[in-house]
Amino acid sequence: MKTELHVIFGSGPLGKSTARELVRLGKQVRVVNRSGKASDLPASVEVVAGDAFNIAWNTEVTREASVVYQCAQPMYTEWAEKFPSFQKAILEAVAQNAAKLVVGDNLYMYGDTHGQPLREDMPYQPHTKKGKVRAEMARAVMDAHASGKLQAAIGRASNFFGPEDHAVTDITIRPALLGKTINLLGRLDQPHSFSYVPDFGKLLATLGTHDEAFGQIWFTPSPAPVTQLEFVKMLEVEAGKPVKYMAAGALILRALGLFDPMIRETVEMLYEWTQPFVMDTSKAEKAFGLKGTPLPQALKETLAWLRADIARQTK
Repeated sequence: MKTELHVIFGSGPLGKSTARELVRLGKQVRVVNRSGKASDLPASVEVVAGDAFNIAWNTEVTREASVVYQCAQPMYTEWAEKFPSFQKAILEAVAQNAAKLVVGDNLYMYGDTHGQPLREDMPYQPHTKKGKVRAEMARAVMDAHASGKLQAAIGRASNFFGPEDHAVTDITIRPALLGKTINLLGRLDQPHSFSYVPDFGKLLATLGTHDEAFGQIWFTPSPAPVTQLEFVKMLEVEAGKPVKYMAAGALILRALGLFDPMIRETVEMLYEWTQPFVMDTSKAEKAFGLKGTPLPQALKETLAWLRADIARQTK
């Protein structure tokens, strides 16, 4: 009996976490990225280089796939110009091959909920440029499902961290091991949901292997919300030493953004860090029995990966 093929676009932390979980579930996995190379994946995973903006190529690389996962994205500074067409090229290929589509997404499309907990069924009320892009893309996916063009599901996470992440992890955790100051945002006394990237990958793999998940949106079961100050205290315990930190508000971010495009793109998302930003993840927990990794354990595993990564870089 031929093993079911699952194809993942993207070999970042989410793509790799999804691949590992699918292999654990006994699936044949192919990962697609620009280079055709990816480290620290199970030996059975095939890694293929290609241009995901090319519908014809996407159609070929996903031929015979049962499920396709969109875990890749353009540069953060290029979302408005490139992300919708990028997703469309993948979606069209999946539809041509009669495969299913699972999309890894975030929470930007809900906009400012004024501290109310986020739920999957909340209306989209984006007020930021990137939130409007994400809302447009999410609607395109679910409209394609509703029309019968394909079967699709969307998994969403809050700001995620963990092994192989070079975004939040490199800003808020890596410097602590190097004796440097970690960077935080906005207010430090507001509860915030952080997602652990292996939990996010596990959710996507779960969606792709459960028919009842399609046609719906699901939040990643995540550690209990904490304030950024509580996050720092837990980090100090797991790192075994004091952690220096600083917090940037809108004025500082705008000033730094004059010289750094990535920081400039962060300014409009500051609302997530100035009031409660909490996900209600009970839907996936109840449906699939998933649980978010406790934050101390997630930090311990992330620090272990970071120590090994720092050692590799200093050889």
